[in-house]
Amino acid sequence: MQGGRTRPAGGAAQVSPARVPAAERAPRSAVSAPPVSAPTAPAGKPTAPAGKPVAPSGKPVKSPGKPTPGSAVATLPSTPGRADPPLRSAKRTWQLIIGSLGVLLMLGICGLSSYFFMVDEPVGRDSRAADGVGAAAAPRDISSRAVDPAPLTVKEVFPGKEVQVDPEQTPYELLKTQEAEDCDLAADRQIATVLRDAGCSQFVRGTVRSPTGLYLATAGIVNLTDEAGATAAREKIKPIVDGRKGRFLGLAAGRGTEAVTAASAQAGWHVRGHFLIYCVVAKSDGKTIGEEDLFARQILSDMIEVYLRGKVLDQRIIAPSGPPSPGQ
Repeated sequence: MQGGRTRPAGGAAQVSPARVPAAERAPRSAVSAPPVSAPTAPAGKPTAPAGKPVAPSGKPVKSPGKPTPGSAVATLPSTPGRADPPLRSAKRTWQLIIGSLGVLLMLGICGLSSYFFMVDEPVGRDSRAADGVGAAAAPRDISSRAVDPAPLTVKEVFPGKEVQVDPEQTPYELLKTQEAEDCDLAADRQIATVLRDAGCSQFVRGTVRSPTGLYLATAGIVNLTDEAGATAAREKIKPIVDGRKGRFLGLAAGRGTEAVTAASAQAGWHVRGHFLIYCVVAKSDGKTIGEEDLFARQILSDMIEVYLRGKVLDQRIIAPSGPPSPGQ
């Protein structure tokens, strides 16, 4: 993750929110009829090379010379004294030719019909899509508020009473949410100034408790003017945090959650489109988070990378755009 992170007061080391561990149609080919091969001799029956007589016992008559190697089709000669008249032989030959041509013609007709069906099928589907039936919504551009004017809502960011990051893991308990236009509630001092300069119009945040109950975190999304401003804000925040000249603010959610508002809480942040995503995490007992606290890092990664930047904003991109809101 390219986002930032903070060093808490009291000498706590900074925590990186890096993620620990989120049809093409095959080209059509022309249909061709399979080659017609001559019948092979029954299994277990010896056959003689082409043009060689067969004895009544079924064994080929010995003759000088060797059979042609690699021959795939064996032919049986006529039995002496029972040869068909030349006229009958010619008649059978023509019957075989006409029959083969008929088979080839039928295969050609079937293949051509299948081809036209396959060519016509996408046209019908495209026409239905044009009518709005089954058409997939085009991705929404979130590079700026000008093209993505719909404001964030609590329902969009925190739709339930839990924050499910991984379906196979216990979810975070959602304790409290807030939606506001006063960006000074999300950060203080110089960071608040940076957000205002980047055109902050509103933010949505929520406080959660970790599945173990040992950690609290406040995570939110700040709505800025455009992607360029959000990226610039992200870069400006790091030296401010390092110099302890401003910080992101946690949201208390009742008794026993005050630790998330303390200056010792660690923070991480990132951007996507015209949004800046952030999270502050603290231990429930108020103790300082250690330099090698992998649980705190996991929480930052879960909330910033996986949930807010991934799931919430991914869903915003694929959701249909709504009409512009007044004042946006």
